[in-house]
Amino acid sequence: MAQSTVRKNDQKEQERHPHVLTLPLDSSQTDREPHSYERWLVAKLMRMAGSPPVCFQLWNGELIEPESDDARFTLHLTDPKALYSLVANPNLAFGDLYSAGRLEVDGDLPELLEALYRAIHNARRQWPRWLDALWRNHNPRSTGISEAKENIHHHYDLGNPFYQLWLDKAAMQYTCAYYERADLTLEQAQLAKLEHVCRKLRLKPGMSVVEAGCGWGGLARYMARHYGVTVQSYNISREQLAYARKKASEERLDHLVTYIEDDYRNIEGQFDAFVSVGMLEHVGKENYRALSELIKHCLKPNGIALIHSIGRNHPTLMNAWIEKRIFPGAYPPSIGELMEICEHGEFSVLDVENLRLHYAQTLTHWMQRFTENEEEVTEMYDDHFTRAWRMYLAGSIAAFRAGSLQLFQVVFTHGDNNQLPQSRADLYSFPAAQ
Repeated sequence: MAQSTVRKNDQKEQERHPHVLTLPLDSSQTDREPHSYERWLVAKLMRMAGSPPVCFQLWNGELIEPESDDARFTLHLTDPKALYSLVANPNLAFGDLYSAGRLEVDGDLPELLEALYRAIHNARRQWPRWLDALWRNHNPRSTGISEAKENIHHHYDLGNPFYQLWLDKAAMQYTCAYYERADLTLEQAQLAKLEHVCRKLRLKPGMSVVEAGCGWGGLARYMARHYGVTVQSYNISREQLAYARKKASEERLDHLVTYIEDDYRNIEGQFDAFVSVGMLEHVGKENYRALSELIKHCLKPNGIALIHSIGRNHPTLMNAWIEKRIFPGAYPPSIGELMEICEHGEFSVLDVENLRLHYAQTLTHWMQRFTENEEEVTEMYDDHFTRAWRMYLAGSIAAFRAGSLQLFQVVFTHGDNNQLPQSRADLYSFPAAQ
């Protein structure tokens, strides 16, 4: 009877927090002494992770130090089941346990995760095949048209007030900023990113632009306001589109910008420029050839295209916890996989830029603002949600710092287009940040 009640309570809890899994706490065992094999499991886990500078504090207060004896961080496990979950699948369990408050961290969270990423990256080469298979990340969920709507709803339709707490006030950009100077504010760096993108597209008054995935519409409005172009922006997030249309009306730009609630796969017409900032991660590599065909047909003969996307140095699945709890369907491509889009469409690649450290700095600014507003976030949702997003932001900072994630901007055009600038000097003729 008691077990049945616990299961019902767990189910109700999960219905209240669909974005975060609450692992059940076995409070009846939290005061018992650890078994010898449990101490062995912790030591084995630390060795398989490359002996990072981390010590474990078990549920009874006992500390297990790393072999190197240079611990800078402490992980506190609150109950025995937390240990078994962590050993069984650390890629998924670490985030779940932290979100549920069953794993606590003593030390700077982004620095801890960066240390773990670096240690695991080196140690993984020595893993036996069975361990690599046990701890591997799972394939992302489908990104078909109907599934894509569910994936986007899960992340982007959390409510505009939530994102307004910690994104920039200038353009509500939820993508990598451009820190032309290290001392730029988040607002300045995000506007500089928009300017940088516009220059790469060589926009001129009267041109037409199509945007695949527009977020809250800031890039489209910037292009229309500062470059006098017409823009059609496609998005399937209703929350974002409502915000974008309202801002375009307030800024008297709705005669130049049209926000379309539809999947990018339904883009029609021809345009002088194609741009996609922060959407390719959600496309799914099985759809890259179709995306390539779409760009080929919608880009005018002398048109220029730009794709801005999180990526990898080599093909790797997204972290299981991020894909399952935060970004369903996400897959950041390697630079080689991204180039498949250009190769299939017989496009000429004009420019590839990696803004990896710019994204680490962007995320650091986001996390600072998020931390300042954590009480309000918890009031909007709950503590589980707040802890999950703290983990997500910290983990993303660490991934970009450690080099396990990249940020690519790729510019390309039709292979037979000769109407091209002689150099890229014009991109830097005056500062992008104003």
